[in-house]
Amino acid sequence: MDILIFVLVLLVVVLVHEWGHFITAKKVGMRVDEFGFGFPPKLFSRKKGETEYSFNLLPIGGFVKIFGEDGEAGDPRAFTARPRWAQALVLVAGVVMNIVLAWILLSIVFMMGHQTVVETPSETTRLVITEVLPESAAARAGIPQGAEIQSVTAGDEIATLTPEGFRSFTETHTEILSVTYESNGDTETVSVTPEGERQIIGVGLALVDTVRLPIHLALYEGVRMTGAALINITVGIATLIADAVQFEADLENVAGPIGIVSLVGEVSSFGLAPLFTFVAFISLNLAVINLIPIPALDGGRLLFVAIEAVRKKPIPSAWVGGLNTAGFALLIILMLAVTYNDILRII
Repeated sequence: MDILIFVLVLLVVVLVHEWGHFITAKKVGMRVDEFGFGFPPKLFSRKKGETEYSFNLLPIGGFVKIFGEDGEAGDPRAFTARPRWAQALVLVAGVVMNIVLAWILLSIVFMMGHQTVVETPSETTRLVITEVLPESAAARAGIPQGAEIQSVTAGDEIATLTPEGFRSFTETHTEILSVTYESNGDTETVSVTPEGERQIIGVGLALVDTVRLPIHLALYEGVRMTGAALINITVGIATLIADAVQFEADLENVAGPIGIVSLVGEVSSFGLAPLFTFVAFISLNLAVINLIPIPALDGGRLLFVAIEAVRKKPIPSAWVGGLNTAGFALLIILMLAVTYNDILRII
């Protein structure tokens, strides 16, 4: 199930990015030869007008094939035949669409209600398990992360459902506790015995409430949160690159496809709103990464367009092809390194 959700998330984020390139290229008069859903091998396709819409076997994204991207000539609607501003607009359109997608998703989260940690309990607050320590009493009892605590009892005594009340109750009761929780719509009751000098069961707790905003405030908060996240992600990636240049990069906080699959599973266990937030942050990460000036990425191609604008003539296609191949190889190496790190973490 986690893999299926991951594929759907990747599909949405990448297709939105490619749709930005596609629609903008059409609007500025470029010839779009193919819009691919998924990656080859091709299953079937349908041609509408001058564009072929293909459906491919690997459902992990999509692609847009614009005539003239590699320097072909002979058609005034080729990518390289259009004005530099049009080329730049097409290249940044994918990034813009990823940012717009994040804004829409975050705005929806604010409208549908997002869980916010609060300090003061009320009739609508809930005690939620934010972490379950490995090999703890809670883990052995099968209590999952994201579960909502319904009650904690010891005989006739009942714990106050706040983080402080929960901790105080486990510290003062050495006998078996009865913990009732709700997770994914199911209610379970398990027996747990506090252990250790501090009498704990091994969970992190937070008092949360659901806050819903009207549409105008949700759209505003969506913009604000998107902007703040975009700045933080940009700073984080820039720091990682700077550390990598000095051979000091720490990949512990970097997740590749395997790591993201596990993260999707954890996030989706908390509900739809956290999943939408996660997808928004994935989309913003894709936007920032695509603007890195590495050949084969949109940022690298933008750099070529800028250089050509200064030189007043195109870069030789052989150079462009070679640099794009080198950039693609570098991306593959980086992906393999991150994936290897994901596997080590799992082991």
